[in-house]
Amino acid sequence: MQRSAVRPSPVFLGILAVAIVGGVLTALSDAFVIVDGTVFRTGAADTVFVIGLFLLVVGGWVTTLSLHEFGHAFVAFRGGDYSVQHKGYLNLDVRKYTDPVLSIVLPLVFLAIGGIPLPGGAVWINRGALRSRATSTWVSLAGPLSNLGVGVVLALVLELVPGIPVGLVIGLSYLAILQMVTFILNILPVPGLDGYGAIEPYLSPDARAFGAKARPWAPLILFAALFALPGASNLLWEGAGNLFTALGGNTDAAFAGQSLFQFWRH
Repeated sequence: MQRSAVRPSPVFLGILAVAIVGGVLTALSDAFVIVDGTVFRTGAADTVFVIGLFLLVVGGWVTTLSLHEFGHAFVAFRGGDYSVQHKGYLNLDVRKYTDPVLSIVLPLVFLAIGGIPLPGGAVWINRGALRSRATSTWVSLAGPLSNLGVGVVLALVLELVPGIPVGLVIGLSYLAILQMVTFILNILPVPGLDGYGAIEPYLSPDARAFGAKARPWAPLILFAALFALPGASNLLWEGAGNLFTALGGNTDAAFAGQSLFQFWRH
């Protein structure tokens, strides 16, 4: 087996730094208090807080997009597809995973106007080089599981670490619940999403052929349904909220963060 050379790129470290700066700025705000799990304003959300929240969420989202695609690539490398290293997928450089418009700009626009974090990146895996069907399944699952892992860690930090400033609680709660939404969305067994990729190796040839034809348009139909059908996106957010709550998260803080992130709508 070849040895993987995992070296976080300066781009990844820079985006992570943006998220950290945003977190620091949210922590400086004294415009909110939490009483019995409910967020109350003690004053207007100042410009510094709004900028901080925006940087924290956008920087955090792009950071986790990189981790999601890195998860696919790392498991693929361990499973026999060594080409991912030569493609630069093991360096956590978001530029290697993306098309600037389809993978960054469009998902951020959807996040801004509707709050649904669309899958953004893509890594090209040589499935024929993987050792087994089980390996191919784990390659597909690695991405959404990374989102779940980040969401769980954030929820546990918020639950177990005392004295976190309320502004930072709001920002991290929203970022955490976005990870839960991303996990649930990606795990759906829809052609083009990771949930389908996990079961595809076990489908019949005819089913796989149909899935290949449906892959370009099936996610578009799903996303259109989430926006167009009454209550469809609510089910997604409710599922994420229930998962976040089960881990000790505060959904009132998370949805306060969502509202404040979309500051231009107020």
